[in-house]
Amino acid sequence: MVEKEQVLQEVIPKTMKAAVMNDTFDIEVKELAVPELNPDEVLIKVMAVGICGSDIHYYEHGKIGPYVVESPIILGHECAGVVVKIGEEVTRHKVGDRVAVEPGITCGTCEYCKAGRYNLCPEVEFLATPPVDGAFVQYFKHRDDFVHPIPDDLSFEEGAFIEPFSVGIHAAKRTQLQPGSTVAIMGMGPVGLTAVAAVKAFGAKKVIVTDLSPVRLEAAKKMGADHIIHATEENVDEKIQEITGGKGVDTAFETAGNPKALQSALAAVKRGGKLAIVGLPPINEIAVNVPLIADNEIDICGIFRYVNTYPQGIEFLSSKLVDMHELITDRFPLERTWEAMEKARTDKQGSIKVMVYPNGLPEY
Repeated sequence: MVEKEQVLQEVIPKTMKAAVMNDTFDIEVKELAVPELNPDEVLIKVMAVGICGSDIHYYEHGKIGPYVVESPIILGHECAGVVVKIGEEVTRHKVGDRVAVEPGITCGTCEYCKAGRYNLCPEVEFLATPPVDGAFVQYFKHRDDFVHPIPDDLSFEEGAFIEPFSVGIHAAKRTQLQPGSTVAIMGMGPVGLTAVAAVKAFGAKKVIVTDLSPVRLEAAKKMGADHIIHATEENVDEKIQEITGGKGVDTAFETAGNPKALQSALAAVKRGGKLAIVGLPPINEIAVNVPLIADNEIDICGIFRYVNTYPQGIEFLSSKLVDMHELITDRFPLERTWEAMEKARTDKQGSIKVMVYPNGLPEY
């Protein structure tokens, strides 16, 4: 492949361009040193980075909960690229490998890591979460066990989508989603949209989605949604009961981080059903119907990132059951990262997934 041959012959520069957030609303492209590798790390030439809601939150507010931006930081954690150099202890990868990057590096020794729930590791270092820099750079280093090869027929953009797609996979696993299930997903942001594809891949028979944006609802159809509900034009609770014949859904995902959407998700679940809380609301406490939860034995699962999902996500997207490119509405080179962030921040109705390309826009 020409791309791999170019990488094998490439001379790695001493410096690189990086989009650095100096302060809220202030992103500047700077020249930084290309990082030196530790023995267990690989150097990745970044080809595509998706802008996430958390990136926008840091850009706009400078913090998310306890994570506060106290010094200049590089954002971006949904990324894919090419391995251009390997540390002396690396055996899993070679120069020229096309890879998707799992952004959280965990300790591997705590009780959560040893129990296979490394997403709960208290020592995790997650890209673009203060004080850890992210992927709006031409090159960055990452520990090799959190780098996953992708096949040649999977684009770098699809590789970047493995990260938000993994959230839906994790939610499906946590709720023990069964083939033939009826699922409601509240909120069609990028995580909600990729969750539609995830539950379809797990065999969901009927997927009901809600949102305020016609653009996002149309995108949900392309991801496989069977019923769409415009939340301002229809009564969500009544419509779901109508679609399910008054029974409710087997499983509901709340992905919007909206208190009303969470209450609707709970109301949508049938007796003995399951609710996954994926979105993070702006307030810590939300009123919920406790007797409803107890009387109907509704299982509620908190969803924090994902664990052991990347291989499955790569396999799902490689199957071409869904085309993630349908969700990309805007593309920007690294030099225009500020514009990309502003587009994602201010055009939530028209923009779905904004992509940044640190080493040049792809040719289409």
